[in-house]
Amino acid sequence: MSTFLKSLPVREKLLEKKLRLFTRDEFSRLFPVSRDKLKYFLEEQTKKGLFNRLKNGLYMLKTDPASEMEIANKLYQPSYLSFEYVLADYGIIPEMPYAVTSATTKPTRIFTHNGKAYTYQCLKPATFTGYQPVKPVDRVIFIATPEKALADYLYFVVLGKKSLNDRLDLAKINRSKLLAYCRLFNREKLMRLAKKL
Repeated sequence: MSTFLKSLPVREKLLEKKLRLFTRDEFSRLFPVSRDKLKYFLEEQTKKGLFNRLKNGLYMLKTDPASEMEIANKLYQPSYLSFEYVLADYGIIPEMPYAVTSATTKPTRIFTHNGKAYTYQCLKPATFTGYQPVKPVDRVIFIATPEKALADYLYFVVLGKKSLNDRLDLAKINRSKLLAYCRLFNREKLMRLAKKL
């Protein structure tokens, strides 16, 4: 193994660069060593407990784990946090869901890490909007606005893939924004449901 790759200096440099969660490519740009040495170091340090491997090519510092929001954004890209997870975060639904829910333009997927499910629902590119970058920590996280999270959720309700929560608190929802997002889906049934709420 290269003398450039020692666990303590590697951890310190990753933290300095705010890379608690990183891809193999991001790691290789920071530590330019041969591909074999890089692969060996990542595998060894995952076994020894410095890193957690979230999926092939994506790692996290075990000593300084990223938040579940950061993980959700990085695990499957492009994506933004939406649906029940965001609705609960904004206080629109009263209970926190079991899964961290996101929207993506890629095929629907589910990942599990440390007993937490990360679900990704596919949206058409024309409806992949209405999210904003927030910076609650040292990384940018993409999260739906309350109205877009609700529009995404209601779309899957009308498709029969989610059940309508009967305890929605819509006090924080701007109705004209909600209807504008719902129009993007081009579904009359969705518009009727949104207007009825």
